[in-house]
Amino acid sequence: MTIKDLAEKTGYGVATVSRVLNNHPNVSRKARETILKAVEESGFQTNSNAQQLKAAAKSILVVVKGTANEMFGEMVETIQSLVAQTHYPLYVDYMDEDSNEVLRAIQLCPEKKPLGIIFLGGNDRNFRRDFARIEVPCVLVSSDGSGLPFDNLSSVTTDDRQATRCAMDSLIALGHRKFVIVGGDRETTDIGRLRYAGCLDSFRKHGIDFDEQLDYAGVRFSYQDGYDATQRLIASGREFTALFAAADVMAIGAIRALHNNGLRVPQDVSVMGFDGLPLGSFLVPQLSTVIQSRQEMARRGVEILIDRIENGGGACHEYIQYSLAQRESTRRLGE
Repeated sequence: MTIKDLAEKTGYGVATVSRVLNNHPNVSRKARETILKAVEESGFQTNSNAQQLKAAAKSILVVVKGTANEMFGEMVETIQSLVAQTHYPLYVDYMDEDSNEVLRAIQLCPEKKPLGIIFLGGNDRNFRRDFARIEVPCVLVSSDGSGLPFDNLSSVTTDDRQATRCAMDSLIALGHRKFVIVGGDRETTDIGRLRYAGCLDSFRKHGIDFDEQLDYAGVRFSYQDGYDATQRLIASGREFTALFAAADVMAIGAIRALHNNGLRVPQDVSVMGFDGLPLGSFLVPQLSTVIQSRQEMARRGVEILIDRIENGGGACHEYIQYSLAQRESTRRLGE
């Protein structure tokens, strides 16, 4: 008989059974009595080596995709605060946004021996190709994992496509018809792909012409890359009255590039970001943006992961509500 067999026999999750076998204190009296009775009836014998390995697995691992994403920085702070209220040690690993986050987690598992993993950011292709090698409960935060076929992978995110469509609709309602987009690399980030798709949804609905080759710059999520991409768009000679950036850090870099080229925001170009970083409300002009509930995503990610670690259960996928902040960096044409 295995731990999984005991879990099926008692109706408790594998993690709960394991905690009882390892005399972990965080188990209800009823669960402990039920599981120990099943152990006695079945003659279950623990493997001392496996038990020692399991006893060493007490941590939560956070894998952060990207080193310059301020939104993830805020979310890590929230996760650290919440996990500090539990008995689980926390390990945070930052990696390049172009690297494979799943392979990085697989590489870290033998060393950290986590009970569960939180991924901040992810790429659908990486999970489809490599995630089957990870057996512990995981939560993908800020990317949608609902289309992935893994029972141990949950997700918490904003509906990026819908939110971006809403943002572009608002700019079109202000009279804008000539757009450029500073977006993410659609090959390496699902966020970049989904937010670009949201732009195209809005353009098609309103009959807006858009040339991907000339009007789109796919870059990293950073101030510098937002600045450099906007410089290139300006240098190309394209005419535009509105710029959408797939992240606030990109939008802030874009505003500086526009300023350095003698273009005023919003008088000459309206700028819309995405994320709702606090810094945006202190800029001059204040940044119009899609506001994600970063703390709520982080909180739910931690809650779901700990619940799966302690009680078992399959995957769950949640969308967190967003809002649109129309501030000083956008204006109605003709006003």
